[in-house]
Amino acid sequence: MRKFKKLTKLAKRLRSPNGCPWDRSLKLDDMPEKLREEIEEVIEAIDKKDYENLQEEIGDVLFVLILTARIAEEEGKLKMKDVLRGIEQKIISRHTWVFGKDKANTPEEALAKWKENKSKEAKRGTLK
Repeated sequence: MRKFKKLTKLAKRLRSPNGCPWDRSLKLDDMPEKLREEIEEVIEAIDKKDYENLQEEIGDVLFVLILTARIAEEEGKLKMKDVLRGIEQKIISRHTWVFGKDKANTPEEALAKWKENKSKEAKRGTLK
């Protein structure tokens, strides 16, 4: 968690008045293309089984996501703490065989239960 906080502070610094002019120039609308480029590089590294490069490419995706969240936060669209809280709650609520009383002993059973839990959220109107 400490490393994640350091990365969020790094993104904030790059976007600050004394930070990087290029990073400060980025808007939320600029980020889909940046994300696509980085994700394609992760996919390429996996496809080529280039595991040394995979580490760097995953890091790039992670940082572009953090930078995207920072920009969205600056634009008043979200708060990083809400993003983190939301994904934590979603993962826990959908993994009821890990964090609840359901059973799933195979990947197929886990996927079926995940879909069932997601469907229940949709019916309750809590699906995100």
